[in-house]
Amino acid sequence: MIKPNKMANAILLPSIQSLHIEMRAYGNPLATGTGFVMNSSKGPVLITNRHNFTGQNNVTGEYMNPNGYIPNEFCITYNKRNSLHFIQKIEPILDDFEPLWIEHPTWGKTADFGALLLKNLDDVQLHPYDEATETKIKVSPSDTISVVGFPFGLSGGGLAIWSTGFMATEHFVNYENHPKFLIDCRSRPGQSGSAVIAQRNSGMVELEGHSRLKAAAYSIPVTRLLGIYSGRINAQSDLGIVWKVSAIRELTNSI
Repeated sequence: MIKPNKMANAILLPSIQSLHIEMRAYGNPLATGTGFVMNSSKGPVLITNRHNFTGQNNVTGEYMNPNGYIPNEFCITYNKRNSLHFIQKIEPILDDFEPLWIEHPTWGKTADFGALLLKNLDDVQLHPYDEATETKIKVSPSDTISVVGFPFGLSGGGLAIWSTGFMATEHFVNYENHPKFLIDCRSRPGQSGSAVIAQRNSGMVELEGHSRLKAAAYSIPVTRLLGIYSGRINAQSDLGIVWKVSAIRELTNSI
């Protein structure tokens, strides 16, 4: 529960935009992850990693559960409408073993993210990421970014935890010929599906420009959604893979 006090209005929006997900098989918990909401022409959708939906490594196909169980539903923790409390809702992700999630129209199964149309939203307050309200913060290698999610399923009083690192590749270049880039950030299990953002809380902010760089002064926090965290390149590295928000929006626009 978020305790009602003077600081409630000071909570940064990304802290509540990331949602805790528990992957379940017929009510039995399997693992935890993170997701966030975006809008589509058919309504709000949950965006999270494809491997959270399938229960399998998206590259090797290896089952992530040691017993080979796969999830058939998500338990999603939302913000409760007109309240400082949280509320949990169940969303099926399989219908008679047929996927209910939607994959990218071009990249398909190779893209480690998908969208689930949300239906069980009674008494839920959604906080979608919306391009129209974002600030085009310039991001380059060595600039700070944040992975906002739930490492090991943990939270900060119900709110997402911020892991901060750095851009490791050029944002406008595709990693491995896919719409991805790399970050240098010590992330952990449970953060799969986290929003990766550029957050600047105040002051002069360098902005992305068409012809030349420019900057603006802000007295309030500004945010840019950069993509979705998909995991590390290997177990020995802190380099993490992020699928670009441009590809996610191609998916939501196709629904």
